[in-house]
Amino acid sequence: MTKKEVSGLQERFGASKPEEILAYFLSLYRGRIALASSLSAEDQALTDMVLNIDPEAKAFTLDTGRLHQETYNTIQETMNLYGMRYEVYFPERREIEEMEGTFGPNLFYDSVERRILCCEARKVKPLKRALKGLEAWVTGLRREHSAGRAGLQKVEWDSGNRLLKLNPICDWSGSEVWEYIRARGVPYNRLHDLRYPSIGCSCCTRAVAEGEDMRGGRWWWEQSGKKECGLHLDGRRL
Repeated sequence: MTKKEVSGLQERFGASKPEEILAYFLSLYRGRIALASSLSAEDQALTDMVLNIDPEAKAFTLDTGRLHQETYNTIQETMNLYGMRYEVYFPERREIEEMEGTFGPNLFYDSVERRILCCEARKVKPLKRALKGLEAWVTGLRREHSAGRAGLQKVEWDSGNRLLKLNPICDWSGSEVWEYIRARGVPYNRLHDLRYPSIGCSCCTRAVAEGEDMRGGRWWWEQSGKKECGLHLDGRRL
């Protein structure tokens, strides 16, 4: 897709409601588009929207092998409520065995480099497999999440994966996400009730204090200001 084509889509859908964006692209790329869900509040709201538009739509999740039990509970509750199934992607067994055999199971605490190595094996590489054969993917990213996400567009070109990336609720506030969840009775991860605004692996996520940045509970031992696992590094350039 050319830069001009992407710009045209951005202009066309820049002020559109999430449901309008989803309806258009779910129809256009039927069978070749999927929702990527980490079971976050945002992803749960999108799951409800997507399945109300197309009950057969694809949704996938990455099981790193280190998730909270509450996250697994949310997966099961969501499947039961909507009668849907996730495509579940695990890390490659041999890669994890070699990595932990070399550095130990808690290597991510040793250095940023080793934490990124772990994220690469448990998240980034499985995502590559999940996106294979797709032409578009849907995420729950929001501009409010961090300074690094402030420039998010509702329609972007993911240059790293060579497909369209849709962020239909990127301009929503956290309050809007929760208003939708409560109004629709959408299942959510109960860790959110315990001051976990952002939830990843159990070993790399903690609750945040009053007034703390919403991603302050992710990789809290690192001093770097930009904390990403690699799934959503700059995909906005052609």
